[in-house]
Amino acid sequence: MYVVTGATGNTGHVVANRLLDQGKKVRVIGRNRERLQPFVARGAEAFVADLSDQTAAKQAFADASAVYAMIPPNVASPDFRAEQRRVTGAIAAALEHAGVTHAVTLSSIGADKESGTGPVVGLHELEQALNRIAGLNVVHLRAGYFMENTLGQTAAIKAMGKTAGPLRGDLKLPMIATKDIGNKAADWLLGLDFKGKQTHELLGQRDLSMNEVTSIIGKAIEKPDLEYAQLPDAMMQPILVQMGMSSNMAALIIEMAGALNSGHMRALDPRTAQNTTPTSFETFVKEEFVPLYRAQTRAA
Repeated sequence: MYVVTGATGNTGHVVANRLLDQGKKVRVIGRNRERLQPFVARGAEAFVADLSDQTAAKQAFADASAVYAMIPPNVASPDFRAEQRRVTGAIAAALEHAGVTHAVTLSSIGADKESGTGPVVGLHELEQALNRIAGLNVVHLRAGYFMENTLGQTAAIKAMGKTAGPLRGDLKLPMIATKDIGNKAADWLLGLDFKGKQTHELLGQRDLSMNEVTSIIGKAIEKPDLEYAQLPDAMMQPILVQMGMSSNMAALIIEMAGALNSGHMRALDPRTAQNTTPTSFETFVKEEFVPLYRAQTRAA
């Protein structure tokens, strides 16, 4: 039995569908039963649970031999780090209780650091908690900067006529499409040929700066002169809150951006064929960014 946490999310749905494609027995975990129904229609077993509930997590992981484990994002959380600790404790207890032999976790570059990286500190703690479980073979996938993080720029372009954020415009980051993370996680789970405690970075198709990201977006939406503006932290906080984040989460995101800007949070491994993934940012913009931008423009 495979158990997939965050099954309706960007990476989890890819993992679940890949496993189902191969005829595997899959239990999908989510907070909304209706959103799990497409997996049920394909033969999966649905389990509705809040992963911060240790009793529910133990029930959800019962009879599992392999698990895709992640901490579901909750941008409205008034104390996300405390929520991360509850989810980590529940996942670790459930894995140990069920005697799970293999797990793949969604982690991040920067998870090697124990402080100063905003929400990524919670992923450091998740890695450490799972590494303490005797008999568990685990791969922590330390992913780069999600391309999906740029989708919020549709609103910035509409409001300010430019892209904007807390990152330095010239800072090159490994940018990755979440579907590529899901596919890599599925590959590990289908193979089940890993042993011990391992970390693997996933660095996307190539490194890009926000200046380069903005140029690619500008060409795609027929605004070739589009520019990027780095905004000061004091200006970013209310903008993030206006976007729906709690003030706590906004502060964590700003801390993470500062860690990226300073180099405190960065990829540790050189780029190789193994940690490079196929989706280019140009493809992502064509398939995801432009349709969202056009839909918002029509709705305006």
